[in-house]
Amino acid sequence: MRTYFMTTARLGFSVWEEEDLPLALELWGDPEVTRYISANGYFSEEEISSRLQNEIRNEELFRVQYWPIFNMETAEHVGCCGLRPYDLDKKVYELGFHLRREHWGCGFGKEAAVAVINYAFDRLQASKLFAGHNPHNAVSGQLLTKLGFRYTHDEYYAPTGLNHPSYEFLREPC
Repeated sequence: MRTYFMTTARLGFSVWEEEDLPLALELWGDPEVTRYISANGYFSEEEISSRLQNEIRNEELFRVQYWPIFNMETAEHVGCCGLRPYDLDKKVYELGFHLRREHWGCGFGKEAAVAVINYAFDRLQASKLFAGHNPHNAVSGQLLTKLGFRYTHDEYYAPTGLNHPSYEFLREPC
């Protein structure tokens, strides 16, 4: 039975573990999911295993990862959404999400991202958040804008070999 450290109305957030490799393979093994996050559009099984290890390491070292998310009603794996260190000296984290394609268009990305944004500021005392997206993935850019991110610059992203539109999110003081 999976435990959740954070929930929304429809989603439960868990933590990647070694035994989650089959879930990672289903998510990052789908070329429709990875076409915008890899230069060649897909990840090998070895690359997926390495990516999973990196997520586990990020949780151990920094208390963040692109956490696996699950449908609370069905327990089905929806994808992942979370944080990575971006500039820890300045308490800046990078927001990211990858959803399994059968869950696209259901509002899960926005729901998960709002929870992660709140987590970043409330639990980690982030000063701001960073996010970027592949320039060919307009849907991600639209979602970032809806979430309140503001475009700041284009930044080179080595895994795709492209300059990605990049954004920041500053929480407004109460």
